[in-house]
Amino acid sequence: MGGYGDVQLMREDGKRLDGRAVDEMREVEIKAGILPAAEGSAWVKHGLNIAVVAVYGPMEAHPRRIQRQDRAVLDVRYNMAPFSTSDRIRPGFNRRSREISKVTAEALESVVLVERFPRSKIRVEIEILAAEAGTRCVGITAASVALADAGIPMKDLLVGVASGKIDDIVVLDLDKAEDNYGQADLPMGIMPNTGEIAFLQMDGDLSPEEYELATEYNFKAAHEIHGLMKQALLDSASGGEV
Repeated sequence: MGGYGDVQLMREDGKRLDGRAVDEMREVEIKAGILPAAEGSAWVKHGLNIAVVAVYGPMEAHPRRIQRQDRAVLDVRYNMAPFSTSDRIRPGFNRRSREISKVTAEALESVVLVERFPRSKIRVEIEILAAEAGTRCVGITAASVALADAGIPMKDLLVGVASGKIDDIVVLDLDKAEDNYGQADLPMGIMPNTGEIAFLQMDGDLSPEEYELATEYNFKAAHEIHGLMKQALLDSASGGEV
């Protein structure tokens, strides 16, 4: 989030540089059940972001020291492929990957009924194949679909989405330029059925009114994405084209 004042991100006609309206989301595509070797899997394309997620388990948690007697452990691994951006990323975990893995696991624990699988582990592998902006949100959405595809009981699907502020205007779903040079970013993990927020971070400054508007945009987008998630799961369950 750069906040560079000399970079113009809104056109004179009130549209954003990519032609979207302020409350318009990038195009989203979702597929479930794409990896036969995993218990559950998902592919999500959100704008230019592409994420693939595989879920394994529940399985016995090893080593035994990580076991929880009353619940399962969610072992989440978020990774950006070296070719996911124009600047080649060094392979392997880094500080950012560990941080996003941790917050993603905490968010997913809000929806997964982990108490049904004591002393177990559920492994969630999130691989970002192409990155534009908002990869942690795309990873959360894809992980939620993959968990549901694996038959893991959940109280709701979790949708990752973000709004922010550019040129003093609140907008939905920042693209790369808006993320780099905008003034604020508000990613959320939303449960559309219950209206709960499982994950929230904010970078930059928003007034109370701007925060409310950004939240409204996020919930609007979450309901749209939720419909695509459910359809992808129905397509996978019916054996149709996914």
